[in-house]
Amino acid sequence: MSFQTGLSGLNASSKSLDVIGNNIANANTIGMKSSRAEFADLVASSLGTGGGGKTAGIGVATATIAQQFTQGNINITGNSLDVAINGGGFFQVTKTDGSAAYTRDGQFKLDKDGNIITNTGANLMGFPTDLKGVPTSITPQKMTVPTNAPIPASATTLMTAEFNLDARTPIASTQVPPTPISTYGTSLNAYDSQGVALPVSLYFSKLDPATSGLTTAVPTDQWAVYDKTIDNSTVPPSAPTPIGYVTFDSTGKLSESFDAALAPTTNLGELPITLTPAPPSIVAPFTPTLNLKDITQFGVAFNVSNLTQDGYTAGELTGLSIEPSGVITTRYSNGQTQSRGQIALADFRNVQGLSPVGAGEYQETFASGQPVQGSPATGKFGELRAGALEESNVDLTAELVNMMTAQRAYQANAQTIKTQDQVLSTLVNLR
Repeated sequence: MSFQTGLSGLNASSKSLDVIGNNIANANTIGMKSSRAEFADLVASSLGTGGGGKTAGIGVATATIAQQFTQGNINITGNSLDVAINGGGFFQVTKTDGSAAYTRDGQFKLDKDGNIITNTGANLMGFPTDLKGVPTSITPQKMTVPTNAPIPASATTLMTAEFNLDARTPIASTQVPPTPISTYGTSLNAYDSQGVALPVSLYFSKLDPATSGLTTAVPTDQWAVYDKTIDNSTVPPSAPTPIGYVTFDSTGKLSESFDAALAPTTNLGELPITLTPAPPSIVAPFTPTLNLKDITQFGVAFNVSNLTQDGYTAGELTGLSIEPSGVITTRYSNGQTQSRGQIALADFRNVQGLSPVGAGEYQETFASGQPVQGSPATGKFGELRAGALEESNVDLTAELVNMMTAQRAYQANAQTIKTQDQVLSTLVNLR
């Protein structure tokens, strides 16, 4: 019996050394989680044997090899496709055979089709989003970045201007010589449906309320809004045609807006403006909205604080970034950014029940339970760190100490077998 007890100890110590050796070998493996061998004693028992410690033990067995899912250190790499999870959860990937797997290894790459993959070729999974990063489905799909073609042009639909008109400005028709139109003017580029830039030059002329034709409920300061290429001509230019009108109350805030036909606009400060592409363009005239709802009239000099429009020309992919929330944002040569999905995370009620399948990947089992999916930085899921990787959580110093301890245990168990052999030799040699 003692031979078997010693032999079980040798097997257990050998298994412990195997686990420690594997930990040491993977001390620099990204996303690696250390393991430890856990043991249980063996007891011989039969019907009728007494209790009270009278049953002899017959050795030790390896109860399980448990992985330690503690957080590893975050190492900055600067690679935009390197992603670390700072907190709970696993990346969900689909292996080349179609099966699902889970990993903490965030060393991702792009394949020839723009799919985000692991080093084993598994596809990273995530939630689809609209171009602004809002999820549109809770069903994970393969994360893909469009790398094979530029994004198409988009015609301008909205132009926004924020500025202050000087309340001290005299009525334009009373000025001799006329005030240059550049005094109260600004410009920007809009884009047609082919992505061709169209210059839009706005200028503003203060009106005489007595002759403007605008009907207002209370006395207001009134301005005409024009669209004309800024040059050295004067206000008014020959036969000017306003695109609309704006009025201000006694506090200097926008009170009403009117279209070119003197009709109040549906939304305060929003004027339709018709843009006509220059020949030989085949693009028809189009009418974006000019949003002036945040303009003011105070007694300070004319100044523009914001000037934007939502159109753009075609653009090539220049880079991407991944937000802590997992949203993947692509950048283009035309200055645009677009969201291309959100990386999904998964977690399990019993992570110890996961089955390791190599390459830092795990698969669910009956013991682990089914995965719970969610978005990074929500609930129990950690946030993502782009341009960084989670290092192995192996403590190399502790493993070396554990290795010496396992070696001593192995030697001690070998000694019990040697001693038992000597005892049997003594019995055989009795005369």
